[in-house]
Amino acid sequence: MQHQEFETPEELRDTIKCFWHNTKDFGEQLSGFEVIPDGYAEIIFHFGSPCSISYDGVLQSLPSPFMVGLLNEPVTFYAKSRLEIIGIRCFPWTVFDLLGLPSGKGGIHVFEHPVAQLQSTLNKCVQAGRIEEAIAQVKQYFLDARSRIPADSMLFKAGVAMREANGSMPVSQVAAAAHATIRTLERKFKQSSGHTVKDVSALIRFEQVRNQLWLYPDSNIAGLAHELGYTDQSHLSREFKRYSGTTPAAFARQAKKVNQALSNDFVAFVQA
Repeated sequence: MQHQEFETPEELRDTIKCFWHNTKDFGEQLSGFEVIPDGYAEIIFHFGSPCSISYDGVLQSLPSPFMVGLLNEPVTFYAKSRLEIIGIRCFPWTVFDLLGLPSGKGGIHVFEHPVAQLQSTLNKCVQAGRIEEAIAQVKQYFLDARSRIPADSMLFKAGVAMREANGSMPVSQVAAAAHATIRTLERKFKQSSGHTVKDVSALIRFEQVRNQLWLYPDSNIAGLAHELGYTDQSHLSREFKRYSGTTPAAFARQAKKVNQALSNDFVAFVQA
């Protein structure tokens, strides 16, 4: 597996965390790969092998692009041969406004949008190995899109506060950081993301635990619980199992077994 991340232009940093490219050869047999929840929404362009998901036991191909919204549990995708992905990692409270789409709850979003017109151009770049050129095309598209929507300083300030606190900040303090009342913040947050501040904060906090255990599987779980503001280790374990389907200890054992050390950043979308 090869993973690259690309810096976000200054003008997009209030809406997009980063751009990334990932490639993996799955071999001739159809293989599943699991995506574990985090605090971001991903817009996914894919090339080469079709990318599929199972609905009621039936595999259905996903168009390019599609969106992975906030997840409440792991999701398994399927591919074979060589699969390449260009991803746009967005803050969930901005992604729908950026695309001009009505907000929705988490999960996989298949949508019709002019951004799909990039597919042909990006495919030519990917096939020729010109990944940086493909990323530049995507960046320019979203720079143009961003220039057409008004900035929402309330959501931006709220998002910064939530991220800096690793999801452990109470809603009242998030509202204070955004210079808004709790009621106004909750209304605008739900309207923009489809989720409550508390929902997203919980995923951000889970994401911190997940990343720490993936990179440092020998981390002390009780210490993580204290550091991230969980009531105790049992509280952390319940939340972790809710989102990942497994316990923190089992996840850490798997991380140690796989020994995946691609970079200091967790590869959110594709895992071996």
